[in-house]
Amino acid sequence: MDKPFILAGRPSVPDTRPPVSVNFRTLDLNLLRVFDEVMAERNLTRAGAHLAMTQPAVSNALRRLRDALHDELVVRAGYGVQPTPRALELWPAVRAALDTLRSAMQTGEFDAAGSRESFVLAMADATAALLMPPLVRRLEADAPGLSLRVRPLLTRDPRGLLSSGELDLAIGYFPAAVAAIDMASMQEGGPEPIEHGRLYDSRYVCVMRAGHPLAAGPLDLDRYCAARHLLVSFSGRPFGFVDESLAAIGRRRRVVLTVNQFFTAGQVVASTDLLTVLPERFVPTAGIAPGLVMRALPMDLPIVHVDQLWHRRSVARPAHAWLRRAVSDAAREAFEPPGDEAGVVPPPA
Repeated sequence: MDKPFILAGRPSVPDTRPPVSVNFRTLDLNLLRVFDEVMAERNLTRAGAHLAMTQPAVSNALRRLRDALHDELVVRAGYGVQPTPRALELWPAVRAALDTLRSAMQTGEFDAAGSRESFVLAMADATAALLMPPLVRRLEADAPGLSLRVRPLLTRDPRGLLSSGELDLAIGYFPAAVAAIDMASMQEGGPEPIEHGRLYDSRYVCVMRAGHPLAAGPLDLDRYCAARHLLVSFSGRPFGFVDESLAAIGRRRRVVLTVNQFFTAGQVVASTDLLTVLPERFVPTAGIAPGLVMRALPMDLPIVHVDQLWHRRSVARPAHAWLRRAVSDAAREAFEPPGDEAGVVPPPA
């Protein structure tokens, strides 16, 4: 149960009253900026730092907005706050309105050097290991005041998180979501509010420890299916696209462990006899290549298309456009011809 959350000196408890009309003429619109930042950060101290406000000042602003809206808005949850259903309902409209105002008031080209904007991104750890180093170097050189918060990717369909405003950008392999976006754009009802752009193509390989019994010689389908496997699953579901590919040819494997991070998977297989499947570029990027061997999978898998997804309301936001270009540049830099990478299977001709 959530503990009562102290806002400006008095305890707050969940408000079960239905929403009532708000006197918009007397509403201090500055409170909406505070609300937006708290919703993005889920933490009053971090929100205050981005707004150049103290934590008590943020707390007081929330109290005033709570009184105006007749809703608690947030309750304490661990080291941060958790929004109420009413807050989640309001946030997309508030964020869209603030984005529109911000864009309307900005003139000329985006001033990257002077920007103090903050963005929330979601991606898998393998993607972050590849993209974040060159992206951070770009920020340090061109936009030192801009800040990013990277969340773990927990879904293959982030459209809901983008629509709600919880994410500014989602980066990953989203085949079903991208197909739905493209299909909607060809239908009469008009395109979805989510847009996407291709960053790079990749492929998956089988990974095992250097001394694994299957490390010597080619890896055939029978030996692969007979082995014990570790699955990386963002949702925790013990069945992935590898299993779908095996099922299509009437085969199956035994998954004995499921984790939600590629780095964890690499650490586990480095000291056990489990096999796992990882993005080909991840192992050398993560610095764990010396203890691991990569082999081509003994069945066909589709090419992995890594995209960045964003909500259309962000298109008019110059800082967001700059960030998308910076992410694209980071992907190109990450895929510049690497040096020698021992143990890496060369891509098929």
